[in-house]
Amino acid sequence: MITGEGLLASAGINIGLALILVSLFSIFKRQPSNAHIYYARRISLQEDYLYVNIPVVDRRHSLRRFLPSLQWIQDALKVTEDDILHNCGLDRLVLIRLFKFGIKLFVACSVLGLCVLLPLNYLSNKRSSDDPQSMDQFTISNISGGSDRLWVHYSCLCIITLYGVYLLHKEYKHIMVNRVQQQRLLRHQPNQFTVLVRNIPFCGEHKAYGCCVDHFFSKYHPYTYRSCQILYDGKDLEDLLNRAKKISDKIETLRLRSLTKKHVSGSSLSQAFNDNTEIEHLEGKLQELHRKIRETRGTKMLEEKEMPVAFITFRSRRGATLVAQSQQHSNPLFWTTEMAPEPRDILWRSLAISYKQLPLYKGVVLVAASLLTIFFAIPVTAVQGIAKFEKLKKWFPLAMAVQLIPGLRSTVTGYLPSVILTGCIYVVPFAMMGMAKLAGYVSRSRKDIKACNMVFYFLVGNVFFLSLLSGSLLDQIGKSFSQPKDFPSHLASAVSAQADFFMTYILTSGLTGFSLEILQPGLLVLNYIKLHTWGRGKNKNPYLYSLPYYRIIPFICLFILIGMVYAVVAPLLLPFLIGYFALGYVVFIHQIQEVYETTYETCGQYWPYIHHYIVIALVIMQITMIGLFGMKAKPSASFATIPLLIVTLLFNEYCKMRFLPTFDNYSVQDAAKNDELDEQNGLMEDNCRKALDAYCPPCLRPESVNEESTSTQPLIL
Repeated sequence: MITGEGLLASAGINIGLALILVSLFSIFKRQPSNAHIYYARRISLQEDYLYVNIPVVDRRHSLRRFLPSLQWIQDALKVTEDDILHNCGLDRLVLIRLFKFGIKLFVACSVLGLCVLLPLNYLSNKRSSDDPQSMDQFTISNISGGSDRLWVHYSCLCIITLYGVYLLHKEYKHIMVNRVQQQRLLRHQPNQFTVLVRNIPFCGEHKAYGCCVDHFFSKYHPYTYRSCQILYDGKDLEDLLNRAKKISDKIETLRLRSLTKKHVSGSSLSQAFNDNTEIEHLEGKLQELHRKIRETRGTKMLEEKEMPVAFITFRSRRGATLVAQSQQHSNPLFWTTEMAPEPRDILWRSLAISYKQLPLYKGVVLVAASLLTIFFAIPVTAVQGIAKFEKLKKWFPLAMAVQLIPGLRSTVTGYLPSVILTGCIYVVPFAMMGMAKLAGYVSRSRKDIKACNMVFYFLVGNVFFLSLLSGSLLDQIGKSFSQPKDFPSHLASAVSAQADFFMTYILTSGLTGFSLEILQPGLLVLNYIKLHTWGRGKNKNPYLYSLPYYRIIPFICLFILIGMVYAVVAPLLLPFLIGYFALGYVVFIHQIQEVYETTYETCGQYWPYIHHYIVIALVIMQITMIGLFGMKAKPSASFATIPLLIVTLLFNEYCKMRFLPTFDNYSVQDAAKNDELDEQNGLMEDNCRKALDAYCPPCLRPESVNEESTSTQPLIL
C-alpha cells in the first residue's frame, strides 16, 4: 500500500507540475501568436479576423506579458450560469452544473467526514497496521469489529445518501425546466418542424422511394404535411468533389507561389511560365470535373441513387411531434419516425446504413468495447503491482534496488502508478469514440452520448473495480471469488485497502490533468511547427474543436463514484475531491467560453445519463457498506443499509417516470405553445420555409467545392 510519505511525494509532484503548467498558460495566452489557440471560439465569432482588432491579447512589449497571472481565474468566476446558457447552450451548462454538483456534495461529505468520522477512526483503540506511516488509522479499518461506533458511520451513510438524492432531484428538475425554456428560445430551428423517416417501402410501380413518401404523408397527414426531402447515395459525387477540391487547392497554391515570385528580384521567368501552364492545365481538369458533377446531379441519375430515408417537413411543430412519436404502419419496421437532429448535428454517412442492420453494427461495437476493457486489465494490474511495493519485492527481488536511493521508493509507489494509469487510460475515450462512429448513429450528439456510456462503464470496470481487486490480488492468491454472496465483503475489503491509491490518482488526474487541458501543449507544439514550416505566411485560422463530452463527463462521474464509496470509508480523501471539482469548474468555464466550438445543442440530453451514473455510484456505495459492516461483525447495520438501497432504486424509478420522458420526447403541449408564439409574431411561415432548405443533402447544395466537401458536412455513402 502507499504510505503517508508516498502520498506526500505524489501531492508535492502534482502540485508543483500544476503550478508550472498554469503559470505557463497564463503567460502563453497573452502572446498574440497564441490567440488562435486560447481564444479560438471568440475569434471564430468575429468576422474579418485580424490580430489588431482582438482586445484579448496584450500587444505591448512589456514585462507584464511574461509574468504569471491568475486573472483568468477571476474572469471565470465572474461568469454566471445565465451567461453560459445564453452564449454556449444548455449542454455546456449541464457540464458546469456537474462540477458544482460535485462541490456541493463533497463539501457536505467533508464536513461530516473530517469533523465526525476522521476523529472517530483515529481515536479508536485498534491499530490496523504496524506501519506508523500507514493511512489506515484514518479509515474505518481502524474501528474494532462489533464496535457501536459503526452506527455513527451508518448514520453518516444515511445522511450522504439522502443528501445525494436531494441534490439529484433538484438538478433533474432544474435542468428539465431549462430544457423547456431552451426549446422555446430555439423554436426557430428547423429540426422542430422536421421528422426523420427511415425504412421507406419501395414503390414497385415507379421504381423509386420518393413518390411513396409523398403519397403516404399526403394521405395520412394531409393537414400538417408540407414536403419531403429524399436522400441519395452520394459516394460517386463525394469522389468527384474530393478530386475537385484537391485540384482547386493546388491551383490556389500555384497562383500564390507565382504571385510571390513576381515580387522577388532574380526570379526565373521560365519557372513562372511553367506555373502558368500547369495552372491552365489544372483549370481544364477542374472544368471537366464540374461537368461530371452536374451530370451526376441530374434528375435521372438521382432517381437511381434514392435511399429509403427522407426528411419530412410539417407545417407546425405540433404536427411534426405527433408524427415522430407515433407508429405509422402495422409493421413497426416500416416508416420508422423520429424527430430530426439539427442540420449541423447530422452524420450523413450513417443515414446510408440500413435500419435493419443497425443492431448488428451496435452489437459489433459492444463486443469491441468489451474486448478493449478486458485487454486493459493487463496494465491496470501491473500498475497495482507497483503500488504494492512490499508484495512486489517478494515476486521481483530486483525491485529492492529502489530502496537504495533516498526518496525514490516514495516517488515510485506514490506517484508513478497513478501517472502510468492516467497515461494508459488517456487513449481510451478516443478509442471508444472511434467505435461509436461505427455504430451507425445519425447524429454527432448520439454518437458522443454512446461514447460517454462506453467510457464510463470502462472506467468503472477497469479503473475502479479492477484497481480494487488487482490492488489486493497479491494478498488474495489462492482465494476463490466464485460465490456471489461474498461479493460485498470482498469489495469492502478491497475498498478499505485502496484508499491511498485513489488519493494519488485524484491528484494526478485533477491537478496535472486539468492543467494540461487548459495549457493545450499539443496545439502549442503544432502551432510552433506550422509557424516555422508549411504554415509560414498563411492566414491563421483558429483551432476550433467541439467540446469532448465523451472524455470529460465519464471521468467526472468516476470521481463522484470514488468519492461516494470513500465518503464513509476514508474521509481523508474528500478534500482532494473538492480541489478536483473546484479546479475543473474554473478550467472548463474558461474552455467553453474561449476555446471550444458549439457544434450541436441537445438541450440537456446528457443529464439523464449523468443522473444514471450517479445513481450507480450511490448503489455501489451502499453495497460496499453492506459488506463492510458485515466484515466488522455488525450484521444489524448491514441489514439496516438495505432500505437505503431500496429507497435509491425507487427514487431512480420515480425520476424515470417524472423527468425522463421530457428529455426523450418533445411534448405536444410545448410544441403547440411554440406554434402559438410564432403565429402571434407572424414567424410561422418563415420558420417553416427555412426548414424546407435546411435538410438538403450536401450533394445537392449549390456548386461550391469548398462548401460541399468538408469534414463537418460529409456526403452520404
